[in-house]
Order: sequence, then C-alpha cells, then structure tokens
Amino acid sequence: MNDRKRQVLLTAQRLFVEKGFSTTSVQDILEESGISKGTFYNYFSSKNECLMAILEHTQDVAALRQRELLIGQDISDKYVLAEQIAIRLQVNREQNLIMLFEAIFHSGEQELRDFVKKHHIDELLWFTQRITDVYGRDVAPYAFDCAVMLLGMLQHMIHIWAFNSMDSTDNSKPVHFVMRRMDAVVTDMIHSKDNLLGGDIFLNLKTNMNQTPITRKELIEQLTGFSKGLEVNNPSGKQHIQFLIDELQEEHPRIFLTETISRSFIETFTGTSDEAEAVEITAKLWKYIDGLEKKGSLKQG
Repeated sequence: MNDRKRQVLLTAQRLFVEKGFSTTSVQDILEESGISKGTFYNYFSSKNECLMAILEHTQDVAALRQRELLIGQDISDKYVLAEQIAIRLQVNREQNLIMLFEAIFHSGEQELRDFVKKHHIDELLWFTQRITDVYGRDVAPYAFDCAVMLLGMLQHMIHIWAFNSMDSTDNSKPVHFVMRRMDAVVTDMIHSKDNLLGGDIFLNLKTNMNQTPITRKELIEQLTGFSKGLEVNNPSGKQHIQFLIDELQEEHPRIFLTETISRSFIETFTGTSDEAEAVEITAKLWKYIDGLEKKGSLKQG
C-alpha cells in the first residue's frame, strides 16, 4: 500500500466517523483527499471496498499486536490471553471501529454485512483456538461454546464498565475479571460434558472460513518488491527485509529468529510512509509462521 493510498484511507475513515458512512460520498473523499475520481477508483472499486480496506488494515494491526504478546511466552498463560483481548479492544477504540461497525449494520449493504459476519466468525475461531491453548485438550469439544460465551460476557461487561468507570479507556480490569470467571465455566463444562453448539458447528465454520494459506513464494516476492521500492537512505529497512528473505528460504525457518526479526522489521517502519505495507507484510508473515508451527516445520532456536 503506497503512502497516497494510505492517506486516502485515513481521510475516508475520518469522514466515515465524523459524517457517517451512508452520508459520506465518494466526492467528499475526493475533495478532502485532493485526488481525482480516477485515482480513487484505481485504488478501490467502490466506497464499500474502501471501508473494507480500512477494517482489514485495523484487523491486521490488532492481530500483530496480539501475536507479538506471544513472543517468548507460554501459549497456555491465561494472563497473556487476557492481554491479547485487551489489545484488540484498545485498537477498536483507537480506530473508532465500533462506530464503523454500527454504520455497516445500519447501511443495509449485504456486501458489508457479509464482511462483518466473516470478521465475527474469524474472531470466534481465534477465541476458540486460544481457549484450547490455555485450558488444554480436554476443553476442545466445548471450546467453541466457551468462545461464544466469553465474547458475549466481554461485550456486555465492557459496555457497562465504560458507563460507570472513572477510567473507561482501561479495559484490562473487566477483561481479567471475565477471564477469571471463565475458569469456573470451563471446569463445569468439562465435568458435565455439556455443550450446545459443539464441535460440528465449529468444524463447519472453520471449513467454510478456511482461507488460501500464505505461501513462502508470495512472502518473498512481496518482500523483494517492498525492498526495491524503499529509499536508498533506508539501509536498516533493507537489511531487515533481507534477513527475513534469507530465513524464509531455509527449509526449516527458526521461529525465535523469525519472530525477533519481524518485530524489528515493523519497528523500523513505524511512523513512516511505508508503515501500512510493513504491517500488511508482517501480518502475512505471522499467518505463515502459525501455519508452519501447526505443521511442525519450524526450528525453535
């Protein structure tokens, strides 16, 4: 994503929040961004696609922050999961995502509603996997039910917390409170062997939501293209990119080194015009790493 396109997205996001999505026209975005109609439609096929690009970018940002919290940590650590949840809520607040999601709900646009539905299912699948990571294999048949309940409790608890707390921007307390309550819920469900949604619905959703996996070739090509487009006076950025390319070319990439390099990579471009593309690439890299971890194709050292 080039800097100009990123600026258009930021302008559109501000207008969608200030004026509302339905009352913001493409012409409004053109005038505020100072671009031509041709340039806009070169970036996006419609106003809907522009909004979806905004949401996809913020989801990438949240996913990166969540994944970074796992570096060097035990995936079964419940505190880490609570902090991951709090990070996503923080990003939602920073990016005014609640207002954008409400705009989609009231827009009546089926394309946008389908997009939000997919986002919601992705979130539930993530919760399901992390609950299994934290509470162990015994919870697997009940993890999807637990994920739905956990997400519901979080939404309502944080909603009331925001109304009554002196510091409504700090969601850590309600998140950790709800996670402590999940101990009893999970224990009881395993003991009683009671679930409602069960494994079948989870497996069907997971199968239907399966996306094309990120490939090594795709990552290397994007990193190479990104490097070519960088300014000559950014040797650090080019060096980090080459480190990543070299590691990706190994038969068994080293997970610790890859995680360390990717963190430095994103920090190198934070606050620059290349930040958006760096975020996009790093999000793909994490997905690729997670896929290799499941296959056991990574070295731990």
